[in-house]
Formats: sequence, C-alpha cells, structure tokens
Amino acid sequence: MTGLEIAIIAFVLMLLAIFVRVPIAIAMGMAGFFGQWVFLGKATPTLGLLKTLAYDTFSSYSLSIVPLFLLMGQFATKSGMSSALFEAASDWLGHRKGGIAMAAVGGCAGFGAVCGSSLATASTMGQVALPEMRKRGYSDALSTGVLAAGGTLGILIPPSVILVIYAMLAEQNIVKLFMAAMVPGILAAFGYMLTVAIYVRVRPDAAGTAPRVPYKKRFRTLVKVWPVVVIFGLVIGGIAGDWNWSQPGIQALFSPTEGAAVGAVATGLYGVMTGGLNWRGFLDSVLGAANASAMIFLIILGAQVFNSFLATTQAPQQLAEWILAQGYGPYLVLTIMLLFYLVFGCIMDSLSMILLTIPIFIPIIEVLDFGMSAEDTAIWFGILALIVVEVGLITPPVGMNLFIINSMAKDIPMSKTYQGVFPFVLSDLLRVVVLVMFPGITLWLVGVMF
Repeated sequence: MTGLEIAIIAFVLMLLAIFVRVPIAIAMGMAGFFGQWVFLGKATPTLGLLKTLAYDTFSSYSLSIVPLFLLMGQFATKSGMSSALFEAASDWLGHRKGGIAMAAVGGCAGFGAVCGSSLATASTMGQVALPEMRKRGYSDALSTGVLAAGGTLGILIPPSVILVIYAMLAEQNIVKLFMAAMVPGILAAFGYMLTVAIYVRVRPDAAGTAPRVPYKKRFRTLVKVWPVVVIFGLVIGGIAGDWNWSQPGIQALFSPTEGAAVGAVATGLYGVMTGGLNWRGFLDSVLGAANASAMIFLIILGAQVFNSFLATTQAPQQLAEWILAQGYGPYLVLTIMLLFYLVFGCIMDSLSMILLTIPIFIPIIEVLDFGMSAEDTAIWFGILALIVVEVGLITPPVGMNLFIINSMAKDIPMSKTYQGVFPFVLSDLLRVVVLVMFPGITLWLVGVMF
C-alpha cells in the first residue's frame, strides 16, 4: 500500500476509536504509532521517536504561553470581572427590548478578552446573567441560547488558547492571528446582538423589559470595567503595539509569552485588590490551569505522534497533489473542509478538531490559489476554521456550551436550549459566508499593523 492509503486507513480507524470514547490523545498516538510501524515495516524508528518526542515538544518556550493564558482566564473567573461587565452592559442596554440578552453578549465579549476559553466564558457569564434574564421574563429558549452562543466569543476574541495552538501547528505568527481575529470577533458580538433584536421582534413574548437606568449610574458602572480594558490593552497592545514611533514597523513591548505572563499577573493582582481572589481561590486557579494544561499537552503529544506519521508517509502532500490534479476550484475545496469542521464539530471538541485536521489541511490550503500569499491564506483559513469549530460548541448533539448552560438551569428542557441557540447558529454561518467571500475583512487589521 502507498503512504496515502495507509494514512487514510489510520485516520478512519482513529475516528472510530474516538467515536467509541477512546480519549483523543490515545487515539491519535496509537494511530500515529501503528501507522508508522506498518509503513516502515518495523517499530524501531517509531520507538526511537517516542524517546525524544515528548521532551522536544514540551521544552518549547512558545508552548509556555498556553498555561499562562489559562491561568489568566482562571484569575479572571475568580476575580468577579464577569459581574462588573454584565452590570455595565445591562445598565446601558437593559431598558431596550431584548437588552438584557444583548448585555449578556457584551459581557461575554468583554470577558472573552481576558479569558480565552469558551467553556469558562459560558459558565461564568451564565452564573451572572441567566438568573437576571429569567427574573426579567425572558423565555427559557432565548436565555440559554444567547448565553451558549455568547460563550463562544471566549475563543475567538484574543487572547485565545486555540489560536495559539493553531499558530504552532501551522507555523504562523501568533500576533498576526490575534490581530486577524479582532474584526471577526467584533462582528460576531454585533451579529449576536442583531440576532437578539430580530428574535424579540419575531417573538415579542420572549423578552421582558428592565427600567431605564440614569446616566449617572451608567457611567459609574462603566468605570468598574476599566480593569478589563487595561489588561486587554496591556496584553494585546504590548505584543502588537508600536511603542517606538521613531522606528518603522511594529516594535512590540514584549513577546506573546511575556504578554501572557503580564496578563496573568495583572488579572491576579486585580482579583486580590478587589477581594475576589483569596488564597483558596488562588490555589484553585493554579490547579485548574494545571489540569487544563495537562489535558491540552497530552493531546498535543498524541497529535505530534500522528503528525510524525503523516510527515513520514508524505500523505498531506500527496493528497494536495491529487486535489490539484483533479482540477477542483480552491473555494470548493475550502467549502468541503469547512463542512467537515461543521459536521465533526458537532461530535468532537474544538481543540481536538484543530489538532486532528490542521496538519492535513494546511499543506492543501497553502497550495491552492486564493489570490493571496501562503501566509495570508493560512491566517485567513485559521480564523475561518476557528469560527466553524466554534459553531460546533453550540450545535447538537455534543455542543459543550449547551450542556454547560443547561446544567445551570436543570428545570429547562434541553430541547428549549436547542431551539434558542438555532438563530445564533444561523448568524455564525452567515458570518462565515461573508468572511469567505471577503477575506480582506479578516486580513485588514493584519495589513494595517504589519
């Protein structure tokens, strides 16, 4: 058999293993190990690879950004930032029809700017916003649906852990990916708010109203969110801002890893000063970040074993050559890839999807002619993939955000949550179509900054 045929069989067997609940890290590692064994005809080279692969992977300095951003998110969750964000957004928008739901979206967007995790954003904002919406007469469907969708902003608005992983796999600049995610992230937040506005006009009984808040109180609550603005500006501005006006180009204040460390320290200090982060909360945050990091690192190790197998067989390159030989248009190939993400994102988590597919898809994407450089194409594709994977977080049957939100209101049937999130899924799909048709929207800020 050819290397491509062996790789296809290994990939299918790996998917079957995942579907029968074998952990993704084990499934990828086993597929890579045995696939390479079959291809080479002996196990010695693969065993030799395993001897050094773990150290080579985890000794990478750039990988330290992952636990630091996770720790930053843990501190943000414990420090009470979510309450301040939701209160400020609610005071400004709550008197409008559907305003509390819009405020929940705004709170998710703000919290995502210092968290970087979709599940943490959905969980934290759900605890704050869900009781308020139910108290104000919002329907069960809209209350749970908007929070599940809003939670996905946590992985799109930078800093994003998944974007960091994508940058490493695709060998792209992390800062450029953060910049590329900014405009789509803002569009996502406004798209969700527009969806709420349409929803409550089609179904007026789905949303209650809140009293108008005086402007004096609005500005007072707005002042409370300054830490979020400062921390976000410090992290993103520090790694991408032009701090030396006498020199051409971007003169960053610190590297992405240093920026993650600064963000974690700043978020932790804010939590301590406000009293939201005590010693017990600090230990829980460190342990939570460590647990999440261990899980991610194990999946990365399994992915590296599988990627080594793909590199040995040259399967991605052979697949790219085969696709080019068929004469398929680049946008047809892109559409098939995005549909793959959409379907499998319904049954797999977002990190696993990225680690599983990027080593296969990137060599194909980079040889297709989209009228852009290979770097711009890889950045654009990364944002598209992230958005479509994000849709999987709110799409049945697995949709992790749906289960997170529904677990906070056990009296609400899951069918209501499915019903409420459907309009937001349509909003996401429409945004994907727009970003596919107009790549400049994604790449505009990258071009301005670089």
